[in-house]
Amino acid sequence: MTESWRNWSGLETARPSRVEEPVDTAAIVGAVERARSEGSTVKMVGTGHSFTAISAPEDTMLRPTNLGGIVSVDREALTVTALAGTQLKVLNARLEGMGLSLHNMGDIAEQTLAGAISTGTHGTGGVAASLSAQVCGLELVTGTGEVVRATETENPELLELARVGLGALGVLTTLTFRVEPLFALEANETPMSWDEALGGFDERVAAHHHVDTYWFPHTDRLMVKTNDRLDDLEVEPLSRLREWWGDEFLSNSLFGALNHLTNALPSIIPSFNQLSSRLLSARSYSDVAHKVFTSPRTVVFREMEYAVPREAGLAALREARAALDASDLRITFPVEIRVTPADDIAMSTSFGRDSFYLAFHTHRDADHRDYFRLIEPIMRAHDGRPHWGKVHDRTAADLAPAYPRFADFLALRDRLDPDRVFANPYLRRVLGD
Repeated sequence: MTESWRNWSGLETARPSRVEEPVDTAAIVGAVERARSEGSTVKMVGTGHSFTAISAPEDTMLRPTNLGGIVSVDREALTVTALAGTQLKVLNARLEGMGLSLHNMGDIAEQTLAGAISTGTHGTGGVAASLSAQVCGLELVTGTGEVVRATETENPELLELARVGLGALGVLTTLTFRVEPLFALEANETPMSWDEALGGFDERVAAHHHVDTYWFPHTDRLMVKTNDRLDDLEVEPLSRLREWWGDEFLSNSLFGALNHLTNALPSIIPSFNQLSSRLLSARSYSDVAHKVFTSPRTVVFREMEYAVPREAGLAALREARAALDASDLRITFPVEIRVTPADDIAMSTSFGRDSFYLAFHTHRDADHRDYFRLIEPIMRAHDGRPHWGKVHDRTAADLAPAYPRFADFLALRDRLDPDRVFANPYLRRVLGD
């Protein structure tokens, strides 16, 4: 069967010549070997939550429909192995049922595990911020059809490089995560002024386990969310009414409807942002970790996110605001601000340095291009690295200096996929051919 492919934001589309839904690793091997013999390409897609065309299929598209679920649990080692096509929200629910949890995660749980780690999906704070940094084992099918396993003792160099593999090294089949006993978080959401939020930023990050901040463009208003671990599982979640009001109605239904209005009348956006920022009042609640980390996102948007060195973050944010204020652009979506500890994953945006992430968004029906083109040079000037799954204009030539082990990654790609069975236009741009 054949069908078209489209990512969640609608920004990228493709029309592969063949679509398959493999039921096991052997079927994936067969698809890869056939593509190699034909001189064509194959790509396993996820849920399409990347804003780039990183997973866009050219010839054969594999769907992970039959490749979800937990394979094994080692309670002594505190590890869980799952099929790579499992959605994060499914893993979270299964872990909760077993009294286990991931250490950290981002705020969306729709992605497949393979897609999330391959693009470097991350949260904020903690000891390990990205999902990739919590991976301690994996299995993949290489471009020659070989099934290879990697752990900290078996093929450790592959584990080092493939935890953020961009889909360029192979088709991931299983992933093993370090997990923890189930824990709860207390969340506190507090509106703040620009000066208050930035003036106390470093102290706030040091005082809390996780901090996530949102600045509303064209205003002096920010919303600061802190998440802190509780000593037990006695939680006080939001009432159903308050959860619906804040997370479903204000943040999604009303916000989406008003974006349609502002797209037609951009002159009212500053007033709209003032209203939006003031409708979100302070609130506190607690729940098991994944229910606090993640939240629903039904308003479709486009996003660019950059990681700059931690010490450059506030300066980069101030410069981005100054550039936006000096332009005639009108932006409805808040800018998200997060920080992460350094990791040792070669193609991670946090490789070798504590990082400050700035994420810029527009509604799907607004033109994102001028906004992102305005901001991207500022991020690059601060040695920024773009999120692999979010919009950017970087190429292999200017990405290579940003990643000390870029050449090592390319060498491994040459070994695992010498015929470029997993290539597509995006990978040719960011890695070369």
